[in-house]
Amino acid sequence: MEKKINGDLDVAELAYDLEVSSPGRVNLIGEHTDYNDGFVLPAAIDKSITMRFRVNGSNTRCTIKSKGFDSVLIVDFAKLDKGTEGWHNYVLGVLNEMQLLTKDLKGFDCEMETDIPVGSGVSSSAALECGLAFGLNELFDLGLDRWQIIKLGQRAEHNFVGTQCGIMDQFASVMGRKNHSMLLDCQSLDFEYIPTKMDPYVILMLNTNVKHNLSTSGYNDRKEESSSGLKIIAERYGVPNSFRDITIDMINSCREELGDVRYRRCSYVLEENQRVLKAVEHLKNNDLTNLGKLLYESHQGQSKKYEVSCPELDFLVDFSRDWKEVLGARMVGGGFGGCTLNIIHKEAVDSFVSAVSEAYKKKFSIELSPFQTVPSEGTAIIKKHG
Repeated sequence: MEKKINGDLDVAELAYDLEVSSPGRVNLIGEHTDYNDGFVLPAAIDKSITMRFRVNGSNTRCTIKSKGFDSVLIVDFAKLDKGTEGWHNYVLGVLNEMQLLTKDLKGFDCEMETDIPVGSGVSSSAALECGLAFGLNELFDLGLDRWQIIKLGQRAEHNFVGTQCGIMDQFASVMGRKNHSMLLDCQSLDFEYIPTKMDPYVILMLNTNVKHNLSTSGYNDRKEESSSGLKIIAERYGVPNSFRDITIDMINSCREELGDVRYRRCSYVLEENQRVLKAVEHLKNNDLTNLGKLLYESHQGQSKKYEVSCPELDFLVDFSRDWKEVLGARMVGGGFGGCTLNIIHKEAVDSFVSAVSEAYKKKFSIELSPFQTVPSEGTAIIKKHG
């Protein structure tokens, strides 16, 4: 069904019909709220996967080359099965979901390379899913709209990768707009572009280089804990089974029945939703100081109530508190590793990075990987021939 080839198969020498860029994302605030009918505030970033496509004349044979992993995946998409490398299943999942939507998919070759730090919590997986689906939609004129591509990417992650993710990552990758973040209502899927002006501050990401696999981590456990807690509250009060229909008072009154873990999960979701809405108002008022305070509150909730942080992430956030040039910091992504997001004055970046890298290396014997990013355009065609 599939082969991984190292070495001489040089797909790069072939002429391509289409070139697509699909970005990663940061979420300014609103973590683990997307699959809980909540609000999120993501932005596409200036780190992306570039994918080049060509029709190869076969009916079902696909050749996908990853420059970063120096390997080639060869697939007959009439006979799909689970892959043998982590990135394989994102590709296979997209192919599987596309076949459920259309019979017009044909054989193709694809070469991809990326500057998105893998495993850093900026959703290289959604960029891969959405870039592949977007490119194939254009290559074969399949007629899918952007929301179909977004939901297709999410289903691929659910059904082939095994991560029961919300819609945010795929949405941000596809819908991003330069110099804007996006307030997304994950219940209604209504969204609003929010001008995101940071100067003289910048977004600095600190990659812990602690790797995580969400499908085998506590991600799915957190989803079950919050969902089962919500069900208890909704049944007690006879309200719809949605976090949008319960209150903090309801959660508090059910505390004994929920138990400590479910109580903390459910109260975090409601508190984080309120932080997202406050963050939007601060951005609209260009109040970065109070936005930064919300980031610290968010991290505290993620660390203590939702318990998706780790010692490395907590260390970086705590370290930043002693720098007046840092307005706020928090972990981003699914958790258990990845990056912290820091809003920092641009003139302090070099000195802060030097100090925090040294302290982090001394504490954990791990090199820190910093990078700056800005809100950027979503998935788009770079070149199209013919």
